[in-house]
Amino acid sequence: MSGYDPRTSTGIPTEPVGSLPRPAKLQDAYAAYDKGEISKDQLESEQEEAVKDSIQRQEETGTPIISDGEQRWSSFATYPIADTLSGTGLAPSLGPGGQFFAIFADGHGRQLPKLERGPFAYNFYAADTLRKSLPYASKPMKQAVIAPSMLALLYPLKDPVEGYTREDFEAAVIDECERDIRKAFEAGASRVSVDFTEGRLATREDPRNPWTGAGLLPHFVELNNRVMERFSAEERANIGIHTCPGGDRDSVHSADVPYNNLLPEMFKINAGYFLIQLKGERDKDPVYESIGKNLRDDADGVAQMAYIGVINTLNPRVETPQEVTDQLVRAADFIPRERIGSTDDCGFSPFSIDEKPNHGSPDAGRDIAFQKIRSRVEGTRAAAEKLGVS
Repeated sequence: MSGYDPRTSTGIPTEPVGSLPRPAKLQDAYAAYDKGEISKDQLESEQEEAVKDSIQRQEETGTPIISDGEQRWSSFATYPIADTLSGTGLAPSLGPGGQFFAIFADGHGRQLPKLERGPFAYNFYAADTLRKSLPYASKPMKQAVIAPSMLALLYPLKDPVEGYTREDFEAAVIDECERDIRKAFEAGASRVSVDFTEGRLATREDPRNPWTGAGLLPHFVELNNRVMERFSAEERANIGIHTCPGGDRDSVHSADVPYNNLLPEMFKINAGYFLIQLKGERDKDPVYESIGKNLRDDADGVAQMAYIGVINTLNPRVETPQEVTDQLVRAADFIPRERIGSTDDCGFSPFSIDEKPNHGSPDAGRDIAFQKIRSRVEGTRAAAEKLGVS
């Protein structure tokens, strides 16, 4: 297990969620690969250059821990099961045309593949790309992984898969999610966070997206806890859960859902820390209050930490360090200051093809992302000094 100290250099711990906007050149390469116009080696060459740049520019912000920006991934949700968003390299048990994971506020949707037969298994693990990235880093690296609750949506909502029950499928998903986390730590990750954006969406009841009205949140919590129970309290101190109302093409999928529909249930997951979108919330105090009320002192042996989102990844305006400081100081009115960290609201680009329309272009969005990370780091350090946290 890593000896990484999350309070290093900033007093209040701070870390990214994971993804960064892919350069336009890399996005073009993904599209060309799907069309058969370039080879996989050519795509991987572009991915490699984007990773090097992502790591170098993150380290220049002063952040104590970095990610590789998920530059080699199709998306936060489909990296284990497909090479690209169009389904190139899809896992053999899956086919196209599954249910929509989300329909966003601007009207676009992101569709999952569907399980066609058993058994279910990953094609790839997060560690497979992490190992390629680590040699470029001089700072500790974190790794995001997908939640079992997201992958549960691969199984058709109503029609059973012949010869493969939902129970058998979910048992396989739990095994693969545990393996994904363990492999990431074994590869050298200092921290691993589990993407749980479907949590808030599960309470939305969108008639266009039937799974959201199926009352799945308690089951989602159960699935995540079935993974967490396979890790010790010491291990889970470095395993996080990330929640947000989505972030794709500068749009969201569930920002209209009251946070209190999610938070009391989410903190029942026995993870060590939570990365919580908050900068983009209009009315923050009730959310801070709910976090303070529901954050658990003893989650099966670990005291939970709340990493407050202080950077709006959808808005091109760069937050000042003072804004970050002020937000964390205000959060400390509701949450014990020694249990607070800071983060970005979401990954900056959870999907490999993301035009970043509010930003003007993916490259502009990428430049802005590094400026925002620097503000997060500087503002967090100042908040720690103001709050007397070391």
